[in-house]
Amino acid sequence: MSIPSVAQEVRPAGEAATTMKAIVRTRYGSPDVLKLKEVARPTPKDKEVLVRVHAASVNAGDSHLLRGKPLLMRLMGFGLLRPKNEIIGADIAGRVEAVGKDVKQFQPGDEVFGDLAKCGFGAFAEYASVPENALALKPGNISFEQAAAVPRAAVVALQGLREGQIQKGQKVLINGASGGVGTFAVQIAKSFGTTVTAVCSTRNADLMRSLGADHVIDYTQEDFIKNGQRYDLILAANGYNYISDYKRSLGPNGTYVMSGGSTSQLFQVMLVGRWMSRTGGKKMVGVSLQPNQDDLDFIKGLLETGKVVPVIDRRYSLSETAEAIRYVEEGHAQGKVVITVLP
Repeated sequence: MSIPSVAQEVRPAGEAATTMKAIVRTRYGSPDVLKLKEVARPTPKDKEVLVRVHAASVNAGDSHLLRGKPLLMRLMGFGLLRPKNEIIGADIAGRVEAVGKDVKQFQPGDEVFGDLAKCGFGAFAEYASVPENALALKPGNISFEQAAAVPRAAVVALQGLREGQIQKGQKVLINGASGGVGTFAVQIAKSFGTTVTAVCSTRNADLMRSLGADHVIDYTQEDFIKNGQRYDLILAANGYNYISDYKRSLGPNGTYVMSGGSTSQLFQVMLVGRWMSRTGGKKMVGVSLQPNQDDLDFIKGLLETGKVVPVIDRRYSLSETAEAIRYVEEGHAQGKVVITVLP
């Protein structure tokens, strides 16, 4: 589907900046339902920050939100018959344009990044009005595009590793290591002083080594379930293994954490995993992302020291958001896919 280029639409000189361009949908469906439109520019409330969005990134959750699947999402407040949020997208990076009267942490001109999931989404637009506690100052050593790749994927990787009680000296396996969450998980796990094994396809093996993985398993050539190795912590950012397979690959007191996968795998963890966790020292748990400023600041520190570097596969313009989501839905993105809103 062809969407008009943002660059072709020019606001007349002297016209008040009361509108903005955004990617809008009014019904659930494929990326074809997305339209580039001129809509009202948001006005920040007392505790909100108006951000001029320079870049956003695409997450698997954007596809679920777009399509309204699984149907359980609709019952969770996202809109039963039609979507509650017309502008989707959670990860942003940009510059503060204005602040509400009660904002304490930021001022106009600050460069920031953050996660909009808890405040109505809206990243795929030129402006977003955001509660200040959903943002952190952008590290000065990375670009807006790199910063936009960080919030959701890096924080869920961090929270998943913490859920597994990561400790220095452990043997950690990351399954689905080449995706958005996985590329961050490999680097964050290394920052904790662990020995990291990354599971990926042949084409991503060199990337894993460049990110610091101590061992790389090419799943097209070797099944980590059958190689006899045992791990203290397994983080499944993706993959199609049964939960019982993961349990066999854990050490005596190891922990399996699911941070991404299919709906059936989620139910395995919720139902079977709880029972398995009661039958021995091994734990089988899932992690649900809880966006918060403290974890975002923690990741900021890793970015500033170079211990974590965002991996960007492809860049798209705002008008190409539908194409970007289609690419992510194919499931082969290497790291993150970024939307450049302000070139």
